[in-house]
Amino acid sequence: MLSSVQINVPHDLATRLKQSAFQIPQIIESGLRELNASAQIGYKGSADILEFLASLPEPEKVIELRPSEYLQSRISLLLEKNRTQGMTGDEEREWEQYQYLEHLVRMAKANALLKLKKCDQ
Repeated sequence: MLSSVQINVPHDLATRLKQSAFQIPQIIESGLRELNASAQIGYKGSADILEFLASLPEPEKVIELRPSEYLQSRISLLLEKNRTQGMTGDEEREWEQYQYLEHLVRMAKANALLKLKKCDQ
């Protein structure tokens, strides 16, 4: 079932949207998904890494991957807080997300190293 919605947008955005008129539903869906995800704990630091890995970079680039300054400082803050006063429930969930992200990055780096070794043979 289709519904129509009328919205007012700035002129420059309207011009850009006209070029992609057939994709407007996907653009809105994608934007809403990102907006909802950004409200999730830990999203800010994780999104960049996940988007990088989703781009299927060259193995060398995967091996060079390091956490952003924001992510590194957030992890350090959580570690310090855990050591000194303990984390809240939300912070513990955020920490678990970072641990899972680290696991994914380690797997990606291990696979990248295997690919590089195969190329050297």
